[in-house]
Amino acid sequence: MNAFTSPRRRPMRVAIAGFGAIGGRVAQALDEGIPGFELAAVAAQDKGKAARRMEQLRNPVPVLDIAELEPVADLVIECAPAVLLPAIAEPFLREAKSVVVLSVGALLAQEHLVALARQHGGQIVVPTGALLGLDAVAAAAEGRIESVRMVTRKPVRGLLGAPYLVENNIRIEDIREPMRVFEGTAREAAKGFPANLNVAVALSLAGIGPDRTMLEIWADPELQRNTHRIEVESDSARFSMSIEGIPSENPKTGRITPLSVIACLRKMTAPLRVGT
Repeated sequence: MNAFTSPRRRPMRVAIAGFGAIGGRVAQALDEGIPGFELAAVAAQDKGKAARRMEQLRNPVPVLDIAELEPVADLVIECAPAVLLPAIAEPFLREAKSVVVLSVGALLAQEHLVALARQHGGQIVVPTGALLGLDAVAAAAEGRIESVRMVTRKPVRGLLGAPYLVENNIRIEDIREPMRVFEGTAREAAKGFPANLNVAVALSLAGIGPDRTMLEIWADPELQRNTHRIEVESDSARFSMSIEGIPSENPKTGRITPLSVIACLRKMTAPLRVGT
């Protein structure tokens, strides 16, 4: 039985791996109080900076190495670079604990994590993040989905440095009009834009998979917000959705992403749960 369904009298202890724009905001919410949860520890690459940021909380917790998190927590929230996902998730999954994953694209390259969760009774949870409508897509997937297409438009600064752009020598720094920089599958996008397109992978996992979910990515010098439009054709419904997210202090991440994690935590223990 995993950490979400086990009866507990004490609050569930939460560790946060990564203490930047997302991890810091989630830690703040836990410090202010989320029923059924308490912040136990954080891990950060720059421990000094993290310790100074920790002083702003009412109830500071230890700043640890990633390897030290599992013994002190029941659940870990991954807010770190994608390459660190196995090191963060594996210890928790082996102990039948839960992992909230934001680097969703990394799951496609680390499929053993799902097998590990299944083997030991752990659970991997993917919040909605900067997307919307995953409930509708998951419901449609119980029938037959014909196609899922997503068009993402981002400010130039939010795409700079993406491996796909570097490898293909695509320069966007000085563009003056919208430029399509990618068209392909969600799996391909996850490899080429690991810090940008976790939303596309989440969409694919809710629906018809990363090899059938199609994606376009546009760099737009006039945009101030990250925009995503999704179109779904299925035997139960035809629907489209659009969202414009305001970037956080990290231009690759929207402000709504940490709020989605906070909402996910509240939903786990709420007496009334709305949504699939």
